[in-house]
Amino acid sequence: MSIIIFLAGLFLAIAMGIPIAMALLVAAVGLMLHLGLFAPQIMAQNLMNGADSYTLLAIPFFILAGEAMNAGGVSRRIIDLPMKAVGHRRGGLGFVAIIAAVLMASMSGSAAADTAALAMVLLPMMRQAGYPEGRSAGLIATGGIIAPIIPPSIPFIIFGATTGVSISQLFLAGIAPGIMMGVALGLVWWWQCQSLDLTPMPKATRREVFASFREGIWALMLPVIIIGGFRSGIFTPTEAGVVAAAYAIFIGTVIYRELSFKDLFKVFYNAAETTAIVMLLVAAAAVSAWLITIADFPAQIVALTEPLIANPILLMAMIMLVVMAVGMVMDLTPTVLILGPVLMPIVIAAGIDPVYFGVMFILNCSIGLITPPVGNVLNVIAGVSRLPFDRCAIGVLPYLAAMLALLALFVVFPALIITPLQWLR
Repeated sequence: MSIIIFLAGLFLAIAMGIPIAMALLVAAVGLMLHLGLFAPQIMAQNLMNGADSYTLLAIPFFILAGEAMNAGGVSRRIIDLPMKAVGHRRGGLGFVAIIAAVLMASMSGSAAADTAALAMVLLPMMRQAGYPEGRSAGLIATGGIIAPIIPPSIPFIIFGATTGVSISQLFLAGIAPGIMMGVALGLVWWWQCQSLDLTPMPKATRREVFASFREGIWALMLPVIIIGGFRSGIFTPTEAGVVAAAYAIFIGTVIYRELSFKDLFKVFYNAAETTAIVMLLVAAAAVSAWLITIADFPAQIVALTEPLIANPILLMAMIMLVVMAVGMVMDLTPTVLILGPVLMPIVIAAGIDPVYFGVMFILNCSIGLITPPVGNVLNVIAGVSRLPFDRCAIGVLPYLAAMLALLALFVVFPALIITPLQWLR
């Protein structure tokens, strides 16, 4: 009964148009009244404790790093390098979008920001070269969802902080599947290019390729510093966020000199605004998480799924279907905050690797970003490209199918994620 009251309160509030953070608090109040525990001071205390976390400090710094990179010319240089290297090939601009998406994912961790940056630069060029608009928009949108998988990933930080899974291990485990996502996109795009009559771009000279690499080397060093730093134990993921922000501001103001001190105010303002939205969600979810524990939801759900616990693959398939259904109508962050703590006890009881589950959970939620009817990244690409939402949704279908096939492959063969992680540990 407690589960029904909580979920009914949550989805009713969302259906009424109440913001997710407030909807979580509404559902929490309903559950507290049902349990006879309503006390405003307890809610306020858990709300404060939810945001009072050293681990979560990484979020504002990585958001700041992403804002500084976009404003400081880093994103443009990341796109320019694959443009010079493969832009002249058949369907070259599509391959540029995929390579740039993987590179940018290793710096920002934000699907929406990466999608917008790629679309603003590449979509006008793809239109001019005669690329189908819907397919191009779909490709760029799907490339954007690699960002939550390849470190530094803000969703991994939130998942780790709410479930107790090692964020460093999640970061390392996301590298291989993130690259596989890029490869899968490349294969689908190559197959589609066979039926398209596309005008190739002029081939860049070796001197131009080298000049582009030399110009972008400072930007390319950022993921090396971040991953190398926490892999070697020099700094924690939280400290990596500080390093990333400082480095992004440094190369934007001193090296590339495209980020003025006047622009810095806007960068800090945008980062603070995004951080406030995310942290309010995290704090509100902490209240719900406390009540979920008090109401003993995990034990009830474990009891319901007990017949499947003996078969981890079947259990994972069922969990992925549930997460997929929720991800189609809810954004990534609230899905992580609501379902992560509830599902983790089931995963542990079944003997499933928590790090593997974390990667699968975030990958599934990321796919939800390009899945109608909500699809936040679809909304971003539709807004930037000025194409109708339904046209972008149709254009994304072949790439969505590839991501779902990859997700199914990871369910059946967990070693595809776990084995590379063991090499990197």
